[in-house]
Amino acid sequence: MPDGLPVFDDESPAVANLDPDLLDALRRAAADAAADGVAFVVNGGWRSWAYQEQLRRQGIAKHGSEAAAARWVTTADKSAHVRGQAVDIGPPAARKWLAEHGARYGLCQIYRNEPWHYELRSEAVECGCPPMYADPSQDPRMR
Repeated sequence: MPDGLPVFDDESPAVANLDPDLLDALRRAAADAAADGVAFVVNGGWRSWAYQEQLRRQGIAKHGSEAAAARWVTTADKSAHVRGQAVDIGPPAARKWLAEHGARYGLCQIYRNEPWHYELRSEAVECGCPPMYADPSQDPRMR
C-alpha cells in the first residue's frame, strides 16, 4: 500500500474495504478536520491475510521474538486490519486532531504505543473512548 492514501479514495482496497461504519466515521471526521486546516491520510487500513502475516514475520525479525513483536503486530486471524475494522492515520497533526475530537465520531485510539491506530467504538459518541491498552499484546481480543 502506498503511504498517505486519501480517506476518500474508493479505488484502493486499503480504504475501500474498510468496514462501512468505520469508513463513514473516518470520512466525517476528515471533512471536519479539513475545515480546521488538518488533512488526514490513511497509512494503513484493510489488509489481506497474506500481507498481515508478512508484517508479522517482519515484526518477529525486527523485534527478535514472537512475544516482542506482539506488542506491534498480531496474527492475521486476530487482526482488526484484516477485518477492515482498524485504520492507521497520519500525519501527526491528524492524530492530534483525532485525539482531541475523535470520540465524537466514535473513533478511538486503542493502543497507547500506537498513536496512529484507530478503531470505531460507537459508544464513544455518548461515553467517550474506553481506556487504552498499553499495546496489542495486552488486548484480550488478541489472545
